[in-house]
Amino acid sequence: MLLVVNAGSSSLKVALFDGAVQVRAAQVGEIGTDGHRAALERLLAEGFGRGLTAAGHRVVHGGADLTATCRIDAGVLARIEACVPLAPLHNPANLAAIRALADLAPDLPQFASFDTGFHATNPEVAWRYALPAAVEAEGIRRYGFHGLSYAAIVRKVQENGGGVLPESLLALHLGNGASICAIRGGRSVATTMGYSPLDGLTMGTRSGGIDGNAVLRLAELHGIAGAARILNRESGLLGLGGASDMRALHGAGTAAARFAVAHFCYWAVRHAGSMIAAMGGLDAVAFTGGIGENDAFVRGEILRGLAFVAAGKPVFVIAAEEERQIAMEVLALL
Repeated sequence: MLLVVNAGSSSLKVALFDGAVQVRAAQVGEIGTDGHRAALERLLAEGFGRGLTAAGHRVVHGGADLTATCRIDAGVLARIEACVPLAPLHNPANLAAIRALADLAPDLPQFASFDTGFHATNPEVAWRYALPAAVEAEGIRRYGFHGLSYAAIVRKVQENGGGVLPESLLALHLGNGASICAIRGGRSVATTMGYSPLDGLTMGTRSGGIDGNAVLRLAELHGIAGAARILNRESGLLGLGGASDMRALHGAGTAAARFAVAHFCYWAVRHAGSMIAAMGGLDAVAFTGGIGENDAFVRGEILRGLAFVAAGKPVFVIAAEEERQIAMEVLALL
């Protein structure tokens, strides 16, 4: 049995796999990073600890070095720790779960899969900002996220196509966090998120792309912490339409809610055009994530906006399988 752990800043999700088949899952919310140990201890006692041969963890940020699923040792742990400044809300929670499980099951092999890893194939011209080399050396570059979701899309589209993968695949992960990836030959060549998960599309509470000088002005007016709060927690669909949930916006019936939905779709189309250019063409489109899977209206609006290039091309709607992707990558190493 393989345990897959997805630790957030205030929640913990686990899934139990027998081979590549998920047999059980659970989620514990509102616990905070300090509560991960107690939550894991309870879940292990409730049956998630029986017959385990390994555990796999979703780690949001692996930096420039950790680009593939690997077994966790002291060196890997130190490198995940070094990425905390790059993902201050996520990596500490990932580390807390890894350390808690090491205490509770010290002989259990643990592995880490990285949300940034899939985008390691981006060419330098795509990931490097036009900044001095000394600044780039401080880690200021594009990394990209949702990599495990995109890896799962590649696998599932290939499965659905009888082993054949479209050469140029536009993949849209649309949920509270949203991004697009240009996948050419099964590899990421460009993506909309950058240094952090803030950049790119309009999201549930994140602004998406915004001029750097506007960010500096926000910091002047509201302080750094205030600007971070506005950009990450008070903007996006929430800031435009009064709700971060797309279903609530559809049901609201207000002009502001309609505008928020239109903004989301417009910028998805704008960024999709950039991704198609990065691939040099388009052979198929894939949607995943809570909105991507379940909101036919949003899918339709985006595809209408891309009709000049996407008309007649295959469109896949893929259920998100990040936990199964982690399980399969760990099993491949085992």
